[in-house]
Amino acid sequence: MNRVKQKTCVITGAALGIGRACALHLADEGANIAVFDRLDEAGNTLVKELQARGVNARYWHVDVTSEKNVQVAMAETAEHFGGIEVLVNNAGIAGVNKPTHEVTEAEWDLVQSVNVKGVFFCTKHAIPFMKKAGRGSIINLSSIYGLIGAPDSPPYHASKGAVRLMSKTDAMIYAPDKIRVNSIHPGFIWTPMVENHLRGTGAADIDAARAEVGKLHPLGHIGEPDDIAWGVVYLASEESKFVTGSELVIDGGYTAH
Repeated sequence: MNRVKQKTCVITGAALGIGRACALHLADEGANIAVFDRLDEAGNTLVKELQARGVNARYWHVDVTSEKNVQVAMAETAEHFGGIEVLVNNAGIAGVNKPTHEVTEAEWDLVQSVNVKGVFFCTKHAIPFMKKAGRGSIINLSSIYGLIGAPDSPPYHASKGAVRLMSKTDAMIYAPDKIRVNSIHPGFIWTPMVENHLRGTGAADIDAARAEVGKLHPLGHIGEPDDIAWGVVYLASEESKFVTGSELVIDGGYTAH
């Protein structure tokens, strides 16, 4: 308890999956929670759940591809809570699964807009408040596919590689301000995005497909959102005060092959 007590944590894509798990665990450790998402019903449901636990939480409808939307939401968050100390850049999409020569410009741009430009906008507009606070932790959700390649989903893999290097660059730029920036690299985690990805491959039996993908990980199964959320809590807390520019790989051994 109280590992991030009284820190204000902004979580993008917080309504479902990994983002929701991050919100719940950070709240349990004493944080104020700003839920950023476009899924209004799910986002407000989460906030009501948090508030019922006595957590100081609020929802903002945020499209991370809109700089103005992000800028206004960050400013309102800082005003409402009194500052911003933690940013979890979790919002992301899988995009199309096609070979590179079949991907359209619009399909490519959509993934980069959410997964890369969204991280840029949120970081850009959180930094001034972290500078004012004299500390900060930015946690960027990349992927195992920001570390290794695979013969599918080129726009997604390119975007997650970009997030990895953005994290390292910003870690060096903002270290003098005591703002730490790290990336997390999940393996396959059972979220709506992964389930939809498997359904998109034509899997008739989703349970069998889940088990088959699980076998790609030496531990033998797909991960859960909580597995990633605990890593986020660590990077948000002072336990990681000497950690910046690093890659936290939580992948059941996938990249150890």
